[in-house]
Amino acid sequence: MRITGAQIRAARAFLRWTAADLAKSAGVGISTVQEIEKIDGEPRIESSLQWRSAARDEAIEKIGRALSGAGITFLPPNAQGAGIRGSLPAVQT
Repeated sequence: MRITGAQIRAARAFLRWTAADLAKSAGVGISTVQEIEKIDGEPRIESSLQWRSAARDEAIEKIGRALSGAGITFLPPNAQGAGIRGSLPAVQT
């Protein structure tokens, strides 16, 4: 399943992460996060250059791994659309 820009935005909001937080966690640039998040559907490369397409795919995979590692589960599209489910660490009292 490919994650969407909308799912990335929602996951980041759930975690209360800035674009910079996600970029650092994923090991990508802030502008990369911002560009991927602009697309509500599946992020696509707008160039015919193969290396750019591969770089974009790699960045999306890194972002997905970072968000999954932080407790986000990406839900596949259904009649209501794609979504996320999140879990936050238990708060120690």
